[in-house]
Amino acid sequence: MATMQNNLKTSFCGMALNSPIILLSGCVGFGEEYTRIKGFSNSDVGAVCLKGTTLGPRLGNKLHRIAETPNGMLNAIGLQNPGTTAVINDIMPGLDKKETRFIINISGSTVEEYGEIAKHFDDSDIDAIEINISCPNVKEGGVAFGNDPEMSFRVVEICRKNTSKPIITKLSPNQTDIASNALRCIDAGSDGLAVINTVMGMAIDIEKQKPVIGNNQGGLSGPAIKPIALLKVHQVHQVSKKYNIPIIGQGGIVSANDAIEFIIAGADTVGIGTALFYDPLVCQEINQGISKYLIEHNLKDVQSLVGSLSLN
Repeated sequence: MATMQNNLKTSFCGMALNSPIILLSGCVGFGEEYTRIKGFSNSDVGAVCLKGTTLGPRLGNKLHRIAETPNGMLNAIGLQNPGTTAVINDIMPGLDKKETRFIINISGSTVEEYGEIAKHFDDSDIDAIEINISCPNVKEGGVAFGNDPEMSFRVVEICRKNTSKPIITKLSPNQTDIASNALRCIDAGSDGLAVINTVMGMAIDIEKQKPVIGNNQGGLSGPAIKPIALLKVHQVHQVSKKYNIPIIGQGGIVSANDAIEFIIAGADTVGIGTALFYDPLVCQEINQGISKYLIEHNLKDVQSLVGSLSLN
């Protein structure tokens, strides 16, 4: 494990982080899977976002759930998880809290369900709660909460009433105006924003003339979505900076240069996900690259670089 540079230390939503890197929900299971890999350590990252958790257990979608695409990956796991009670009682006690911070990612199919899950985790020792608002609302005919600013507001609002822990809202790129949605989430009490969630996509098996993914469509992640994610981070930052609301910038980051682009665009921290699938030790390289860049540009810390983008 490389020695962590002091200039990488930062804070996010009141949490002291030893690196601006956050491992993204769904990519590292419940926080200990990657620790089995030689050379990997959770202490190389600022925080680990645990797998999406629902109130009760879920089996997830039918196969295939993952498909590789040009410069990306489609996934439709379907939120397979053991449920809130099992995560709190069986999984969280085994996490090494000395190494890094842990964030729980929560999903509900009704506004009330989100509130109930937030309440459960408020009584736990989790560091923060990330709200996945890209879930379809069963009471509204399956419209995703995250694509409707007012629905997003209601979800964040009920979670805010049920927890004093930092709330991070994960914004969907599959909407018309991400900045106005971000503003509604801030109004409802979100302490931070994660920008962006996956972009909806499809892959087709030409022999079977059927979608490759069992769910027909899935979320596209990886380098293919990076230009989209960068623009969305920039757009959200124009709103969030007025309220001092920090951003986790995510979407296709595989190198230190990618991470630096996101920070310049307005991200306070950077999320690493798909890159881990083909290089589990990529975080060490990204940390070293960010640290080197800060030294070369006479910047004392990551915060000095956030939102430094100068438009043409």
